[in-house]
Order: sequence, then structure tokens, then C-alpha cells
Amino acid sequence: MIHLTVVSDGPSAGLSLASHTADILRIGRDPASDVILPEHHVSGQHASVVYNGMSWVLRDHHSTNGSRVLRDGTEYDLASQAGRELILQSGDHLLFGERSTAVEVKVKIDEDDDGARIVSVRNVAELEAVEKTVDRELFHDLYDAQKSISASLDIAGLLSSVSAEIFRFLSRATHVTFALREADKDGKSAKSSRYIPIATEVRGGTKPEESVPITRSVFRRVVKERAAVLAADARSEVGETASLMAAQILSTIGIPLWSGEDIIGVIQVDNRASKGLFQERDLDVLALLAQAASQGFARARLIEQLRAAEERQRTENTFLKEREERRRFDGIIGESSAMERLFEQLKKVVDTRVTVLVEGETGTGKELVASAVHYWSKRREKLFIAQNCAAMPENLLESELFGHKKGAFTGAANDKKGLFELADGGTLFLDEVGEMPLQLQAKLLRVLQEGEVRPVGASRVIKVDTRIVAATNRDLQKEVEEGRFRQDLFYRLKVFPISVPPLRDRGDDIVLLARHFLKRYAAEFDRDVREFSKEALDGIRSYAWPGNVRELENEIQRLVIQVDDSEFVQAQHLSDRLGVSKGRARPKKGTLKEMMEEVEIELLRDALDEHGNNKTATAKSLGITREGLYKKLKNYGI
Repeated sequence: MIHLTVVSDGPSAGLSLASHTADILRIGRDPASDVILPEHHVSGQHASVVYNGMSWVLRDHHSTNGSRVLRDGTEYDLASQAGRELILQSGDHLLFGERSTAVEVKVKIDEDDDGARIVSVRNVAELEAVEKTVDRELFHDLYDAQKSISASLDIAGLLSSVSAEIFRFLSRATHVTFALREADKDGKSAKSSRYIPIATEVRGGTKPEESVPITRSVFRRVVKERAAVLAADARSEVGETASLMAAQILSTIGIPLWSGEDIIGVIQVDNRASKGLFQERDLDVLALLAQAASQGFARARLIEQLRAAEERQRTENTFLKEREERRRFDGIIGESSAMERLFEQLKKVVDTRVTVLVEGETGTGKELVASAVHYWSKRREKLFIAQNCAAMPENLLESELFGHKKGAFTGAANDKKGLFELADGGTLFLDEVGEMPLQLQAKLLRVLQEGEVRPVGASRVIKVDTRIVAATNRDLQKEVEEGRFRQDLFYRLKVFPISVPPLRDRGDDIVLLARHFLKRYAAEFDRDVREFSKEALDGIRSYAWPGNVRELENEIQRLVIQVDDSEFVQAQHLSDRLGVSKGRARPKKGTLKEMMEEVEIELLRDALDEHGNNKTATAKSLGITREGLYKKLKNYGI
């Protein structure tokens, strides 16, 4: 039995609870808890005290402010303990919540004395040798019983077949209770894992009016000594005390289920109907049945684990497949006319073999466009590999792209496949291709012309079917004119150029992207940031975003961290460079026509917002026709 008493000051001061029969006590602020601690810094489902068959264990349920155990002047933080749990000792002090105002609970543990007089104990080694001592007729009957038990492949079938055989051989048995050791998702049991009663079978197939309690003194002996235990009638021979008396048990046998050195469960067989103790022969019979039952339960649990693993694998594969499907389309967000034109270009080129050159400023999402060329195409089942040509020295980049033979240079200890060979049948994305050295440009040209690569140090070429998608933020025509890029390679790469528009030219895509990133990082950081205020959106829309989508993403990521939960993102939260603290941002410098257009765009957006995107009301408020409004919106990509 365990006693828990709150000894600290506060709302729960003086609270006391003693458990006589429960195997788990839930602790927390939740009203459904067994030990309710109303202090604000205690989590709803903070921790639990669990009886595992031998000991009481404290488990922390990933509480916000933690659980600790103070023992003989030493504090043990459960966050640093394996499984966030610790076996308790009488006299421990449990500390829940914030350190400065922790709820302190004193623990007192009494050894359960349920009055069971132990008549006989057989350890596992003796149980395994029992079959040599049984008579021939009984041996054949038990052999048939073991075959019946072994035929059951799941837990439910085992419960039925094992209990049926026990009732068949033990005439005094009225109830059979099974307790299995809890396991984690990988099927492994920690030393502190508890044994959970999973079923009670009654002779005749009737359902028990209430669950049969595990007799703790017998149960503890079974687990601790890895042995079968026969206990005598508690009422007449020992006295009216604890669980044997409460259950009106005349005698009981506890027998282990084992797998190697591990006790995986306990079977408790009770006589609750008539006087007359179980005999030594009953213990021998149970020992033989327990051997088959032990193998059966170990096998059934393994099958359950394999099925669960198979289901997880199937679920993960489905998820990954769906994620790949989403990547093909959801990675690129945009509804502006500029992005519609880009999508139309992609649809035309994805299932051709031509080389695609993706051009655009830094941070516009050129790699996303390159991946769309691959994942929207028939090559999607093969590899998509990306390599930044500016990220490596020339010699390393050559080896990375084309591979090398063992001994080709110092450090080449083994043959290595290049990225062209690895991406055979798929797509190789060469980012920052304008940074590629001239010598490598010649080799790349050969791949485009001949469809073959020669690894460094090799005497033979390798045929490859690798589609090239290249990207650059440089003006390659200018690079050609200045002698830094081969003209013949330029024409080979620019068969089908795709220009990714800068963010400032994408109209309300800025708002779409901002909201997308807000939702994404709020979920990732587990934050409850609601939305943008109108003033914040005005500031986001009016900024030029020289760093494009990458800069916007970084800004929103910072905002999610900075803004408090349940708050809106306000204008004052934005970075100073967005210039919204002084009212409407001024248009960026340019020609008068450009600045007037930017101001007109802002006025159109404000009017649309004011009238809930109602085009008729907006046109009327601006003093123009509805057709004139549509024309302006189309011209500005709004």
C-alpha cells in the first residue's frame, strides 16, 4: 500500500491519499486525476504513480515544469531518467511544478500483507523439468493441450485456449486471470514496466461481475523469484486480511509466463467456490501448460509487433507518397498572373527531354521550380538530385558530378559514382551554373551533346539518361560576352528558359506566402499566432522584398517566435526595414510612371479591402466603371 501526503503550502496543502488496491494513481490539475493538485504550474496530466508488480514507480508525463524526487538530500529530475520514471522508496519526497513553489508530496510505502501462506514455490528451471515427472497418460493429455495452445496466434485466442485447458485439468479452478507486462512501441519492456491485468476467464464462460484482483504477495513472489507459487486458504488458515480475503479466495496459484530471462506475464488461477486447496500435482500441470502458454504469448506479442510495424510502414509509405504528390504542386504557391504564366510554361516542358534554364533573382524559389520540372514529369519515380556549382572547389565538383576511379587522385580510396550516374533516368539540378569553371563547362557540354560521362581517372565513358535543369541569378548572355561562360554551352542550356518573377512583381502572392509561412511555422514551433492585422499586411505588401521569398520566409519565422500566443501580428512587430512605423510606406524610387503605378496599386488594394473585395462597390467608391476596375486589376496582377 502507498500513502501520498502533500506537505507543502498552497491550495493542495494537507491533501492525503492511500491506495489499497489501485495499481495507478494519476496526478495533476485535471479534475479526473486521482491526486488533484490545483496549483497553476502543475500540468493537467502531470505524472502518475504506478505499481508494476514489485515496486511503485513515479512517471512524468512530459509535464511543462517537470517532476523530481528528493531522496536523502539528493534530487533526481525525472527528465534525465530513462523513460522519465523512477522506482520509489518509502520516505521519498515528490516535487511537482516550478522549483521555487513546487508541490511537495511525501511518500510512505507499506509492504502488502494479504495473508497468503505460501505452500510451494517452483522456479522456472524446475518448471521446465516438470515434464519428466508426470505419468504417461497425463503426459499425452498435456501434449494435446500444448498443441491446442500453440495453435493460437493472437492474444485473444490464447486467453481462450489457455483458460480452457486450465479448467480442463484443474477441477478446483474457478477463475483464471492474465496479467501481461506492458511494453513500448518496439515491444521492449523497461525494468519498471508494470503488469497489466488484461482478462479474467470464469469456468462455464460466464463473465465475472467484477474484475478479480491480483493477489500482490503471490504476484510479487512470482515476479521477484521467477517462480510458480501455490498459496493456501487465507480465511481459515491465516486470518481475514487484504486482497485474498476481499476476493473470498480459498486458494490461488500464481505462475509466470517467461521468455528467456524476461518475465512477460503472470497467470493467476483462483479457487473461489469451495473449500479444498490446490495440490502439488495442480502446480505441475500448470507448469507444463505455462511452458506452451509462455511460448504462445511471446509469439503472439511478436506477431502483434510485426503487424504494427507493417502497418506503420504502410502508413509511412502512404504518407511519403502523398507528400511527394503534394511536393509536386503545393511547393509553389502563387495565384498572380506572373505565376500563372510560369505554370503554363512548366506544363508545356515537363514531359519533354529538353534542358531547362531557370532564371531569377536570389531567393525567388528557383529550386522549387526545378523540382516541379522533375516531379510533374514521367521521371518522378527516379531521383531528383540538386548540386550547387558554387559550393565546391573545381576538383571536388568534377569528382562529385562525374565520379572517379580508385587511385585517380590522393584520397580516392574507392570508386565513386558521380551525380550524373546516380540521377540516371531522373533529373540533375545544377544551381548557380554560372559559377561553374570553364574546364568543367566543356565536360558538361559533352554530357548534353553525347549523353555520356567519363569519371576522373577512367578510360571508358558511361552512358547516362539524365535530364539537366540549370539555374542562375546571373545574366549568362553578359557572362558569355565577357568570356566567363562558353557560348556553345549557353545555347545548349537555354533551350527552354523559365524566368521566375521577383516577389515584388507577384501582387497579392505576397499575402498568400506570408499566411502560408505563418501557418507553417506556428505549427512547427507549437505557437498560437492568429493572423496579420491590416496594418501589418499593408507593410508586408508595400515592401520591395529584395531578398524575395527567402527574405519573406525569414521575416515570418522571426515574427512567429516574437509574437505572443493568441496575438495578431501587428505593424510594430515587423522589422524596421519594412518602414511601416511612419504610416504608409513610400513607393520605391523610380520613374514618375513607376511610382504613380505603385501608389495606384496600394489605393486599389485599400479600396478592395474596405469593400470586402466587392468589385462593384469598389469601382463606385473610386469613381470608375466596373470594367475599368477589372482592366486595372488585370494589368497590375491583383
